[in-house]
Amino acid sequence: MHFSFTKHLFEFKKPAKTSRGAYNSKYTWILKLHTEQGDFEGEISPLFDLSIDGDCDFDSELRVITEKNYNSNSLIELIHEWQNLPTLRFGLSSIIYKMKKPLPTPFIEKKQGILINGLVWMNDIDAMFEEALSKIESGFNCIKFKVGALDFDSECRLLEKIRSLYSPNKIQIRLDANGAFEVDDSLIKMKELAKFDIHSIEQPIAANQIDAMEELCCKSKLKIALDEELIRLPPSEISKTLLKIKPAYLILKPTLLGGFDRCDEIIRFAENNNIGWWCTSALESNKGLFDIANWVSKYDQSYDFHQGLGTGLLYKENFNERTVIEKGVLYAS
Repeated sequence: MHFSFTKHLFEFKKPAKTSRGAYNSKYTWILKLHTEQGDFEGEISPLFDLSIDGDCDFDSELRVITEKNYNSNSLIELIHEWQNLPTLRFGLSSIIYKMKKPLPTPFIEKKQGILINGLVWMNDIDAMFEEALSKIESGFNCIKFKVGALDFDSECRLLEKIRSLYSPNKIQIRLDANGAFEVDDSLIKMKELAKFDIHSIEQPIAANQIDAMEELCCKSKLKIALDEELIRLPPSEISKTLLKIKPAYLILKPTLLGGFDRCDEIIRFAENNNIGWWCTSALESNKGLFDIANWVSKYDQSYDFHQGLGTGLLYKENFNERTVIEKGVLYAS
């Protein structure tokens, strides 16, 4: 068995804005393993401001492995070698997952779709309101807003406006602060946000403030989901940290956490400790998006609890679509 890879630049139709800044373009590498049974692909799609291996020289790292031959044992050695390179590890994990030929799921058999939220990116308030309405009119019943970079009162008025039109029984609202709130006033802000019947807020304060996050999870009426907090933790520290913080939910980004096997471990731990979770893509191409959807579709909750998939539509050009969104549901195409 041997590897090859290709590098691709994807440009966004419009800047994808968060409280951390805006993405205008990004690189993706497609890793391909050539075997006697056929070729298997995995995507390596770093977010250079968020992936812990964002400063890795991906071209050099991948050239090294294309010069070698591999067998089943050496593939396992390679995935251990990439323990601290989660984006690379995700690409290899995707390949290994496919080689094991998992049982087909209702999603893969095109019998059922994955329930997803509609994501409203950071923009001016009026544009965010219009985008939310557009997504609701297209069939989404769960809308996620990026918050934290604009005037807080304006963001509250946006949520108030949505709530005046749609009750919690009609539309679920999720928020993602990407760590934008300051510790000192985060509890006050979350108390205000809770007035709008919010399902949850992702990463209200920046990662690596464990004691402060623990206090927020304990005192806030608004349920908290950890995102960047997980990404920055060594795998050996995740269970201990979660037991201390006690969040309501976890956001699982397989690309940034190092692959499907690691996410499976986190899910087992979460479910054993009454912590909810959902899976989110992280600006992968259509190839990576399909792989993530394929994996998460083995979990029953992906069909009745909103996942965060479907961001491949943001690019001017992409690989051929393997999914389609209809009325807030992601189907295999």
